[in-house]
Amino acid sequence: MITQPHRRRRRIGPAVAVGLVLAGSLAGLGPQASTASSHREAPLIASDPAADNTDLYAFVSPERPGYVTLIANWIPFEEPDGGPNFYPFATDAAYNINVDSDGDAKADAVFRWTFRNVDRRGGSTFLYNDGPVTSLDDKNLLFKQTYTLSSSFGGGPFRTRVSDAPVAPSRIGAASMPDYQKLRDQATVQLPGGWKLFAGQADDPFFLDLRVFDLLYGGDLSETGTDTLAGYNVNSLAIQVPFRDVALGGDAERNPVIGVWTTTDRPKVRVAGRTELGPRSGRVQVSRLGNPLVNEVVVPANLKDAFNSISPDQDAGIPAVVKRVTDPELPKLIEKSYGVPAPATPRNDLVEIFLTGITTKADGPIKADLNSQLNNQDVNAGRFRPAEMLRLNLGVPVAGQPKRLGVLAGDLQGFPNGRRLTDDAVDIAVQAVEGAAQTGKLVDALAAGDKVDANDNPFADTFPYLALPNQGAVNGGGTAGGTPPRMGTGPAAATPGAAPSLAPVSALSAGRPEVTTGILVAGIGAGSLATVLALWWLRRRRAAVAAARADDTIPF
Repeated sequence: MITQPHRRRRRIGPAVAVGLVLAGSLAGLGPQASTASSHREAPLIASDPAADNTDLYAFVSPERPGYVTLIANWIPFEEPDGGPNFYPFATDAAYNINVDSDGDAKADAVFRWTFRNVDRRGGSTFLYNDGPVTSLDDKNLLFKQTYTLSSSFGGGPFRTRVSDAPVAPSRIGAASMPDYQKLRDQATVQLPGGWKLFAGQADDPFFLDLRVFDLLYGGDLSETGTDTLAGYNVNSLAIQVPFRDVALGGDAERNPVIGVWTTTDRPKVRVAGRTELGPRSGRVQVSRLGNPLVNEVVVPANLKDAFNSISPDQDAGIPAVVKRVTDPELPKLIEKSYGVPAPATPRNDLVEIFLTGITTKADGPIKADLNSQLNNQDVNAGRFRPAEMLRLNLGVPVAGQPKRLGVLAGDLQGFPNGRRLTDDAVDIAVQAVEGAAQTGKLVDALAAGDKVDANDNPFADTFPYLALPNQGAVNGGGTAGGTPPRMGTGPAAATPGAAPSLAPVSALSAGRPEVTTGILVAGIGAGSLATVLALWWLRRRRAAVAAARADDTIPF
């Protein structure tokens, strides 16, 4: 049930114990340091962006003692000007944040969002809004969404906590939404008992240079320093709940460590024209995310779709997945490109980071007790199951000055102990796969990382913490994170200030009647469309006959 806010008691045991153990083990990791998170990471989910988890964050709420904040994002690469439909949540999907408190890799708490459209456009307009929108109830807002949040604890039935709660709309632009902060505030709600909720669009908080896929930043680290996600938005779900709602036995003093992952469920059978997800509909999991970067750079291509479909309790039973952790590919690629020797295998340090949490109780190489559920006093160690999830120790005090490299920089509240919005996940992960967590030393050759050290937009100090969504085109028209338009390098590239040339188009379209037709349609206009189509059909017909005669193929 929803519980009332409570005053956090002094955490002497878990917090001090963690600090003392880690101070000796990780003090040698200096503050300097160096693959997207889950953006289009697997073949199937790449074609279903509304169900694609992009990132997960879990951290102790800095301004609200005794509360944990969980943020999950969906729909990668939302171009702010992507109208007229923009970016609604799917109404035939269920969006879940799962929490494991006892280490058996099964959810002890599940928070589930489902969405409903309120569409007043009908046959009268194509517009998202037909005038300035000053509130979520403004009659000018023609399309909006509401959500139902349900929760389940201890494997019990789901209980509806709120229904018809407002979703912050896609940010259309300054003319349509002159005060978007007001809309964000109206979509941030607090329930009786203390839970805070937000659903809506936000600036994509993940920062990195995605040219890692071009042979690891060009093979010589020359392709770094550009925040690929600057200017793009995502759809976010954020929830803030008391520690006792997610801790084992409701006691975060004795049991401060939790594991978190997100999933998206789709109906097993999807029928065209039926978009609502019924309460008894059979569902199948289509997306999953815990730690950042795992499905991108740990899981091989032939296992990516399978990883998205299984639950964490199955991870340890799939040898191919475990092997990619104990014998990872990325260090070998770095050695090939940059001559940095790959650490010796098996990589039991990565097993701690990704599968068990950092603990001395698993006899791993990282001699520290930080964020494994095995450290919970009331855990049944016999039921513990190694599994990929984002683990967080709720007892670690909030850092006064967060460091972007988290634990590697001596900031024990940072990634991989949970994940804050400001944690530089790419640079931390690269150093981790190079063995920094077990050696206590950063790899100097990769210290600069991808040279993207912070988000393009500042985060807020209060819930939901996310930056407001960007407005304006990413390709140069954005008010935040925009970059100059990239000019092409081929023969059709335009020269700024010069009149366009038709010669390259003519050359490209030679012998291609469909290209010529496209140019003719654009130039002639709709009034002559029938004539153009007739000419196109005749040319295609003649070409087909000529080809048939040339190879004696009988056309059917």
